Amino acid sequence: MNRADSPSNWHARQHRASVGLWLLLCILPIAGSSLAAESKTTQPLAEVNGEIINADELDRALGSRLSKLMEQIYDLRRQELDRLVEQKLLAQEAAKRKISVAALLDSEVTSKVGLVTETEIDGFYSQNKARLPGDETDVRQKIRSYLQQQKLSARRNEFIESLRSKGNVVTRLTPPPVVRADVSIQGAPVRGAPDAPVTLVEFADFECPFCKQAQPTLEQVMRRYAGKVKVAYRDLPLENIHPQARRASEAARCANDQGKFWEYHDMLFNQAPQLAPDNLTEYAKQVGLDVSKFQSCLNSEVHKAAVQRDIEEAQRLGITGTPAFFVNGQLLSGAAPIEVFSKMIDEELTRVAERKETR
Repeated sequence: MNRADSPSNWHARQHRASVGLWLLLCILPIAGSSLAAESKTTQPLAEVNGEIINADELDRALGSRLSKLMEQIYDLRRQELDRLVEQKLLAQEAAKRKISVAALLDSEVTSKVGLVTETEIDGFYSQNKARLPGDETDVRQKIRSYLQQQKLSARRNEFIESLRSKGNVVTRLTPPPVVRADVSIQGAPVRGAPDAPVTLVEFADFECPFCKQAQPTLEQVMRRYAGKVKVAYRDLPLENIHPQARRASEAARCANDQGKFWEYHDMLFNQAPQLAPDNLTEYAKQVGLDVSKFQSCLNSEVHKAAVQRDIEEAQRLGITGTPAFFVNGQLLSGAAPIEVFSKMIDEELTRVAERKETR
């Protein structure tokens, strides 16, 4: 169930597509434009012994899965549209000069890119030596090819942008409608201003290394958007790969009973993956809990059912790995970089402000 999410490959994963996505891409021009409108209606889609299943109910059941598929399809179409625009620009410029596209690229790209120098290779090699095993001569040749290709790509992009700026390029591909999941925070610990316009709900596992990796980013979010964002925590322990996670989730809820959830939450992530029973008790001491009450709470498994409800809610929402975040109901999967969080939050703040102005 878990998916290895990290900032270094986060963007690349967002552009992967399955065969199912390809099939959806084929029908999108027909069905895509009606998705937003249909989801706002009570159009009956099925009837079971007199009980209606409508479009709203279907979209709620699909939740984040629908949103994710639509975003991936949009990314595929946008990338391909950009490629087609570039082809048109190059073909038109070549026709103006009465030369081939290949000759145009030779003139404007290849001939204007200098050869990679030994100094550049030295610099790259010294910075990445630990990650470049093998014979140095062979490695340096690979570095030379890589850097040369980087220079060519950069110059090609620069030339394409110059053609765009001189021409009249209009694109009308619109992003998919925003699908917002109904994510409850009732009973969940919340950090931040109660009346903050943006609610960020985190589903996480205290033993998950990517959840731990995401915590500094969340701290940055809270500092950057003080008073504008509140964070709610919900449990998604992945017991099949993290056997200590569920017990840690229950321990954090016991800490919450004494008003110290976030202190204990931070301690668990700081110390993870050291989450054995003795560790949980020691952390309770360190954050100032009444250890006797904490131990009694944990041993009685009083919060076991509540953790299970969070797990079932995550399954309903279509979450397939940790960490997973919902920004005002919009899914964001994985330990994304701060820039991704900021983009979504800024868009939400703008939307909220515009909505207030129209009232």
